[in-house]
Amino acid sequence: MAQITQSQQHPIAIYLVIWILLFVLSTFSYLVDWFQFEGMMRWSLIILFMLLKAGLICAIFMHLYWERLALLYAILFPCSAILLLLFIMWHESYWTLLIRKIYFMIAGS
Repeated sequence: MAQITQSQQHPIAIYLVIWILLFVLSTFSYLVDWFQFEGMMRWSLIILFMLLKAGLICAIFMHLYWERLALLYAILFPCSAILLLLFIMWHESYWTLLIRKIYFMIAGS
Protein backbone atom coordinates (compact mmCIF):
# COMPACT_ATOMS: atom_id res chain seq x y z
CA MET A 1 0.00 0.00 0.00
CA ALA A 2 1.18 3.45 -0.82
CA GLN A 3 1.47 5.90 2.00
CA ILE A 4 -0.64 9.01 1.56
CA THR A 5 1.13 12.22 2.42
CA GLN A 6 -0.76 15.33 3.21
CA SER A 7 0.65 18.62 2.03
CA GLN A 8 -0.58 21.94 3.19
CA GLN A 9 -0.95 24.58 0.50
CA HIS A 10 -1.61 28.14 1.62
CA PRO A 11 -3.38 30.51 -0.71
CA ILE A 12 -1.12 33.09 -2.37
CA ALA A 13 -3.53 35.84 -1.23
CA ILE A 14 -2.30 35.45 2.35
CA TYR A 15 1.26 36.16 1.28
CA LEU A 16 0.22 39.13 -0.83
CA VAL A 17 -1.73 40.65 2.06
CA ILE A 18 1.24 40.18 4.40
CA TRP A 19 3.60 41.79 1.85
CA ILE A 20 1.26 44.76 1.62
CA LEU A 21 1.04 45.00 5.42
CA LEU A 22 4.83 44.84 5.68
CA PHE A 23 5.10 47.61 3.11
CA VAL A 24 2.59 49.75 5.02
CA LEU A 25 4.36 49.16 8.35
CA SER A 26 7.72 49.98 6.75
CA THR A 27 6.20 53.18 5.37
CA PHE A 28 4.94 54.12 8.84
CA SER A 29 8.40 53.39 10.25
CA TYR A 30 9.90 55.72 7.63
CA LEU A 31 7.29 58.39 8.39
CA VAL A 32 8.42 58.44 12.04
CA ASP A 33 11.70 59.91 10.78
CA TRP A 34 10.00 62.04 8.13
CA PHE A 35 7.81 63.83 10.69
CA GLN A 36 10.81 64.08 13.04
CA PHE A 37 9.32 62.51 16.14
CA GLU A 38 11.74 62.75 19.03
CA GLY A 39 12.40 61.11 22.35
CA MET A 40 10.35 58.30 23.76
CA MET A 41 7.59 58.68 21.16
CA ARG A 42 10.06 58.06 18.31
CA TRP A 43 11.60 54.95 19.84
CA SER A 44 8.25 53.56 20.96
CA LEU A 45 6.86 53.83 17.44
CA ILE A 46 9.97 52.39 15.82
CA ILE A 47 9.99 49.41 18.20
CA LEU A 48 6.23 48.89 17.78
CA PHE A 49 6.50 48.78 13.98
CA MET A 50 9.59 46.56 14.21
CA LEU A 51 7.83 44.05 16.48
CA LEU A 52 4.71 44.03 14.30
CA LYS A 53 6.77 43.33 11.18
CA ALA A 54 8.79 40.63 12.94
CA GLY A 55 5.59 39.02 14.21
CA LEU A 56 4.03 38.95 10.75
CA ILE A 57 7.17 37.50 9.20
CA CYS A 58 7.46 34.80 11.87
CA ALA A 59 3.77 33.95 11.80
CA ILE A 60 3.26 33.70 8.06
CA PHE A 61 6.57 33.28 6.25
CA MET A 62 8.05 30.98 8.88
CA HIS A 63 4.67 29.15 9.07
CA LEU A 64 4.39 29.50 12.85
CA TYR A 65 0.74 30.49 12.52
CA TRP A 66 -0.03 26.90 11.54
CA GLU A 67 2.30 25.16 14.00
CA ARG A 68 1.43 23.37 17.21
CA LEU A 69 1.06 25.37 20.38
CA ALA A 70 4.06 23.70 22.04
CA LEU A 71 6.38 24.91 19.28
CA LEU A 72 4.95 28.40 19.56
CA TYR A 73 5.60 28.41 23.30
CA ALA A 74 9.14 27.17 22.70
CA ILE A 75 9.74 30.26 20.55
CA LEU A 76 7.57 32.88 22.23
CA PHE A 77 8.54 32.32 25.87
CA PRO A 78 12.29 32.84 25.36
CA CYS A 79 11.64 35.96 23.27
CA SER A 80 9.30 37.29 25.93
CA ALA A 81 11.89 36.58 28.61
CA ILE A 82 14.50 38.51 26.62
CA LEU A 83 12.13 41.46 26.27
CA LEU A 84 11.44 41.37 30.00
CA LEU A 85 15.17 41.34 30.78
CA LEU A 86 15.74 44.25 28.39
CA PHE A 87 13.00 46.19 30.17
CA ILE A 88 14.63 45.49 33.54
CA MET A 89 18.06 46.54 32.23
CA TRP A 90 16.55 49.73 30.83
CA HIS A 91 15.21 50.65 34.27
CA GLU A 92 18.51 49.64 35.88
CA SER A 93 20.33 52.07 33.61
CA TYR A 94 18.39 54.97 35.13
CA TRP A 95 19.52 53.89 38.61
CA THR A 96 23.13 53.70 37.43
CA LEU A 97 22.88 57.15 35.86
CA LEU A 98 21.43 58.59 39.07
CA ILE A 99 24.21 57.07 41.20
CA ARG A 100 26.88 58.41 38.83
CA LYS A 101 25.39 61.90 38.89
CA ILE A 102 25.30 61.86 42.69
CA TYR A 103 28.88 60.53 42.91
CA PHE A 104 30.33 63.09 40.50
CA MET A 105 28.36 65.89 42.15
CA ILE A 106 29.83 64.96 45.55
CA ALA A 107 33.30 64.25 44.15
CA GLY A 108 33.32 67.56 42.28
CA SER A 109 32.61 69.56 45.44
